[in-house]
Amino acid sequence: MKLESVRIPPRLRGFDAHGDVQLFDVTLAGDRVQAIDASASQAPADARGTLLSALVEAHAHIDKNYTVQEVGAAEGDLFAAIARMDQHRAGWTGETLRLRMARALHEAWRAGVRALRTHIDWVEADAPAALAVFEALRTEWQGRIDLQFVSLTPLDVFADLDVGERIARQVKRAGGTLGAFVYRNEGLVHKLGRVFDLAQDHGLGLDFHVDEGLDADASGLRSIAQLVRARDFGGGVVCGHCCSLSVQDDAVAHETLALCAGAGLHLVALPTTNLYLQGAWDRTPVPRGITRIHEAAARGLRASLATDNVQDAFYPYGSYDLLETFGLGVQMAHLAPAEDWLDAITIAPARALGLAWDGRIAPGCPAELVLLAAVGEHELIGPRGRERIVIRNGRILETTP
Repeated sequence: MKLESVRIPPRLRGFDAHGDVQLFDVTLAGDRVQAIDASASQAPADARGTLLSALVEAHAHIDKNYTVQEVGAAEGDLFAAIARMDQHRAGWTGETLRLRMARALHEAWRAGVRALRTHIDWVEADAPAALAVFEALRTEWQGRIDLQFVSLTPLDVFADLDVGERIARQVKRAGGTLGAFVYRNEGLVHKLGRVFDLAQDHGLGLDFHVDEGLDADASGLRSIAQLVRARDFGGGVVCGHCCSLSVQDDAVAHETLALCAGAGLHLVALPTTNLYLQGAWDRTPVPRGITRIHEAAARGLRASLATDNVQDAFYPYGSYDLLETFGLGVQMAHLAPAEDWLDAITIAPARALGLAWDGRIAPGCPAELVLLAAVGEHELIGPRGRERIVIRNGRILETTP
């Protein structure tokens, strides 16, 4: 198969493009990219689309999704959403979980997602029912979507040493990542230290929900970065949300980002959920729930954009089309030119998840690709530009809107 006259965004190129070459002919052989050559014509009018590596979803919640009809939408109230989902979780069964979780995977697959990391609510010592469903789906989807999970546990739960140990052991057995919800907790550093102890003892990576609010005194992100450096932690640390960073004084925020860069943290921004939850509801909201993506990038930290919640109390809308999330993130955080930020849904999350292929397109790379109809950067987030051909293992999956 040959894809002719396609644009490959510069940040996604794993090859040298000589001169002003912008259009390429990409030859696929089996499940690999065989060759990438300059197209005969470089006229913009001859472009036939924009080629991306298949998308990587760094932060989702496929155990909670599609429940908003039962729980209602918590307008601008994070902790109301948490309480509603806590109550609803008591009625979850393997059957209902499987229906919702499988629906999410089918939607992501059709949209061109090749890897997905979901957080699974884990609020006590015993493994939640969602874990067994996830493990079964991970086996069923092997070879289509690379599935990962994170245990999402309130940080205060780790104050009980026995409970924390039991959670870590089960996460290790199931091949997951240890996680915690961190937000202005008492004894923050001590409790975080306990989570790091468990990760180091069991050889686990870490993935935090951290500072998901607009309180300038939230310091979870800074504490995590300091602990990574103090312990020389090499297990990989992902920090999602980090909204409070946006409302802190520039000097404080820049110092925190310098610590994050030195610690090698991966930041994940969640524009849909945090646009919905953060900021006022009794008037037009002025502060927006987005972390400092530009400032992080200036320090070499290329943040990921991810879907987070879909049709639940935290975010009552949305889908698993990561390009929709990208489009909102572009507008919300003024990521321009948009083409320069496509690594936020391809390369950056691939590295955060430790995938074997970082998503850079080059001869010999996997033929796991998404060809968008967009022929210019200003079409990337429009409905026509998002039309796509999904290519998996070198074969066209389907054309989707």
